[in-house]
Amino acid sequence: MSQSRRVLFVCIHNSGRSQIAEAFLNELGGPEIVAESAGVDPHPVNPEVIQVMKEIGYDLSGAESDNIVDFFREGRLYEQVIYVCERGTEQDCPLFPGVRQTLHWPYPDPATLGGGEAERLEALRGIRDRIRERVEEWLAANRRD
Repeated sequence: MSQSRRVLFVCIHNSGRSQIAEAFLNELGGPEIVAESAGVDPHPVNPEVIQVMKEIGYDLSGAESDNIVDFFREGRLYEQVIYVCERGTEQDCPLFPGVRQTLHWPYPDPATLGGGEAERLEALRGIRDRIRERVEEWLAANRRD
C-alpha cells in the first residue's frame, strides 16, 4: 500500500481560494491524497466562500484558517505546494521550503471582489468552478496507478 500524497494550497489569508481547493482535492482525490491549506496572514474563512461552497454540498462552516509558519515549524512535508495567490500579489505569498514541486494557479482574492452581494457571489461561483476544474485536471494528470 502506498503512502498518501500530501499537497498544500497557499494563499495570503487562507480564507477563500486555498480553502476551496483543499475541500475539492480532499473530496475528489480519495484516500491517496491529503490536502491542506494555509496562509501567511490567516483570516476567518470568508462567509461568502462558505455560502457558495454550501450551494454545491461542501460545508466549510467549521473550517479554520492556518498559518503556514506553524506548518513549517511542525515539520510538515509536502510533495507539492500550489499557490493560488492572484498575479500582482504573488510576492506576498509565502514560500514553503523543501518542497519537490510548486505550482501557481492564480485566482482573484474573494475579499477584494467588488459590486453588490449578488455580483460578488456570482464572481465567487466562477472562481469556485474554475478551481474545481483545475483540481480535476491536476488529479487526471497526477493519478498513480
